[in-house]
Amino acid sequence: MDFTFSEEQQAAVEAARAVFTPVAPDGVPSPALTSGAVADDFDRTLWAKAADADLLSLLVAPEHGGAGLDAVALCLVLREAAKVLARIPLLEHSAAIAAVQAHGREELRRTLLSGAGRGELVLTVASAGRTGHDAADLAVSARREPDTADGAWVLDGVQTAVPWALNADRIVVPAHTTEGATVLAVLPGPAVDLPGRTFAEQISTNGERLAELHLDGVRVPPHAIIDSPAAWPLLHDLLTTGTCALALGLGEGVLKMTSDYASTREQFGYPIATFQAVAVQAADRYIDLRAMEATLWQAAWRLSSDATGPLPLAGDVAVAKTWASDGVRRIVQTAQHLHGGFGADTDYPLHRYHAWAKHLELSLGPAAAHEEILGDLLAAHPLG
Repeated sequence: MDFTFSEEQQAAVEAARAVFTPVAPDGVPSPALTSGAVADDFDRTLWAKAADADLLSLLVAPEHGGAGLDAVALCLVLREAAKVLARIPLLEHSAAIAAVQAHGREELRRTLLSGAGRGELVLTVASAGRTGHDAADLAVSARREPDTADGAWVLDGVQTAVPWALNADRIVVPAHTTEGATVLAVLPGPAVDLPGRTFAEQISTNGERLAELHLDGVRVPPHAIIDSPAAWPLLHDLLTTGTCALALGLGEGVLKMTSDYASTREQFGYPIATFQAVAVQAADRYIDLRAMEATLWQAAWRLSSDATGPLPLAGDVAVAKTWASDGVRRIVQTAQHLHGGFGADTDYPLHRYHAWAKHLELSLGPAAAHEEILGDLLAAHPLG
């Protein structure tokens, strides 16, 4: 079997490196120093560069002006972005595009996809903290409004920790119905006044601005509702797998930073990298990275193909997120230990990587939550 990446996927990596390599992650102020959010907005300049390099349209079909690539290509690009802590909503934007394109009505696809691919519209998803496909776990409810000519839907509920919501043009909100199904509601961003909707600012572990989204009888036209039963699983699995790609890229960036430091920092006349205790810890973290990488590509490949396995796709996603959550935590903890005092210095970029790692570890559920999902799948699909 050939596991090499395609020419198109490799071209996406090269384009991503050209955009993200010049970015300096230590140029972002620490939330510990600002006593709040690190910035009011994401990096619009970097967003424009990503759009110019066609990185925002990777998943957009050619008929809408995109490259028509798959989840593997997106994860390759996310990996490069995370190495420098790129502050753009690339994952949420791309996942929303995938859900709209695969399951949205024609009017919705025509309205959103081309503009989103060019970066003119910024999309995000209100799904933080959700670990599975079960509709009952969703914080927002949706119901059809009875006896109305326009067939509108009504949303109620509170969704916390919505990433980039205060700066997005569209927000995709998963919601459960009274029949136990799941729909996706595509709402306008905060620039548009929507009766019954309010936002409250929240600050994430990594100091980024999130939003608590309050919905009280918010009416949504039918063309802005995606009611395919496959839409939420696709969106959830792509978000979770993309989070694993971000964790992998961040971990690789941190391990390189640690390797460079340990190779030049001397104690007793020798670089500390030559000490057995240091080398063993670094080797353990390298093994973590390789496990994170193998499980990530398995999940991304399943997402991008019709291949079957001993467990449903959700099993591969759960394995990847378990390794990503545990692995990225161990990597940054070891890095801070081997850096000594530099690991806690807010003038040194490692503290920003540690904050982002904690955020990614917990996003869409920590390792324990995904181990529980995996256990349930194994009970339902015994191996052997």
